[in-house]
Order: sequence, then C-alpha cells, then structure tokens
Amino acid sequence: MKSRIISFPLAAIFFFFAVLSITSCQKEQSQNGSEEEQEMEASRVSSEADGESEIVFNGVFDDVMGVNDEVGVGGTGIFGRVTSCPDVIIDRLNPPSPFPVRITLDFGTGCVGRDGHFRKGKIVTVYTGRLIVPGSVATTEFVDFYFDSVRVQGVHKITNTSSPVANIPPARQFKAEVINGKLTRPNGNFTEWNSVKVITQIEGLATPIPLDDIFKIEGSARGRVKRGNLLTIWESNIIEPLVKRFNCRWIVRGKIRIVRANATTNSPWIAVLDFGNGNCDNQATITINGVTHQITLP
Repeated sequence: MKSRIISFPLAAIFFFFAVLSITSCQKEQSQNGSEEEQEMEASRVSSEADGESEIVFNGVFDDVMGVNDEVGVGGTGIFGRVTSCPDVIIDRLNPPSPFPVRITLDFGTGCVGRDGHFRKGKIVTVYTGRLIVPGSVATTEFVDFYFDSVRVQGVHKITNTSSPVANIPPARQFKAEVINGKLTRPNGNFTEWNSVKVITQIEGLATPIPLDDIFKIEGSARGRVKRGNLLTIWESNIIEPLVKRFNCRWIVRGKIRIVRANATTNSPWIAVLDFGNGNCDNQATITINGVTHQITLP
C-alpha cells in the first residue's frame, strides 16, 4: 500500500510536466507562426502599396504629357482614352508668351473614362516649356482629386533631362519626382510615397506618333503605409528597369525590390514586385520568402 501511495504522485508529476512541455512547445510554434504571418503580411502590404503608387503616379506622367502638342506630345494618358471629360482650362501666366502656362484638368463632380476609372476634382500643372524640349519642367498639384475612391495628394514634377545637343544620347529622358505623395482611402487607410525616377525613351523616337513610344524607368522610392492596425515603412529600388508604353496604362515589365525599414540584408521578408513579361494587363506578382502572390493593379 505504501508503495502505491508514493508512485501515484510521481506519475502525476511526470504527466503534468509532459503536458506542460507539449503545451509550451505548441504555444511557441503558434507564436512563431503568428510572427511569420505578420512579417509576410507587412511585406505584402508594403509591396502592394508601392505598386499602386507606381501605377497611379505613372498615370499622372502620361496625363501631363498628353494634354496637347503645345505642352507635350498630345494624345497620351486620359487624352487617348476618355471622351467628354475633363474640361481643359489654359491660363497664360506671362501673356502673350506661351510659357509659363498653367493647365487645369477639371473632372468636376466626376466621370468614368474608357479605362474604367472614376476621376473627380482637378489636376493643375504649370509648364515652363514644351516637355519634349530639354530643360522644360512641369509641376503638378492636385485639388480635391480622386482616382476611383482614393484621394490623391502631393506634388508631381517632370524635368526634361535630355541632352540639349542633337544626336547625343539620351535623346529623350525625364526625371520624374513624387514629393510627399499620398493616397488616402475612405476608411482612413493611406499610403505616403516619395519617388525619384529616371524615364528614358528607348523606342518610337523616329515617328511623331506617341502611342508607339516605349520607355524604361529606373530609380527608387520610399513610403509608409497604413492598413487597419498595420503601419509599416519601406524603401524600394528598381532592380530590372520597368517598361512603360504610352499605349498601355500599366507598367508591362520590370522588377522592384521592396525592403521594410530596419530589415537585415539577409532577411527572408524582402519582397520582389514583378510587373510581368510585357503583356498589357493589370496583373503583377509579389514574391516573399519563396512564396509568390498574384495581385491586381489599379
């Protein structure tokens, strides 16, 4: 009887510690899984925000260039795709000189273009000269402007950095800057974005038709994104030149490397945003830690 009394608590103690060990191990695995999910989500959201910003502000470049032949090349961006909107208001700032000129694209209370996107508000650009002339600058600001339900803010600046000497490359090149850009959603989520890109024309120089023009884009950006309770900061660098065509509203090729703030050089949570193989579509992929996600661009 005495032997039985001693062995029972010993067995119970061993059982208790075994259960505790298993529970502790499961809890640790659960916590690690949760941390990995959080890291993956933060990297994915940062990459999506960078891709969205790239597309929205790349569209601004096309719109500013496409107003007419006097200030750009005419017929690109919304001017190659919309019918009755926007109203174009031209103000000479030093008449009778044609430049500088302020051009307001007024979408009023809103309209849907042939690209399927709803726009309202105003895009206001001041041009110092025709944008295909070296040294010319176009500075754009937004007045209560919305792209679909997203409010667009900040300053977009295009500078023609082409060589002023004929036949000396680059024949046509631009510096495109986004300064304090911000995309805000109705629920309060937002993306803040600053970007400096070099856009070089690689095809279409021999013709006067802008829709056969093709460009490569190089450079970097940095941003901050809020999605619900998640708030994260990142930097991005183009690792394979992006390819843009005036006859397509999306980036068709190229890769961007997105690194969140304080990430180590060998972090598995560094993302690569891939715009595809050259097809004109709104699909791209994000690869993080060996896992690839398909995303849809705006």
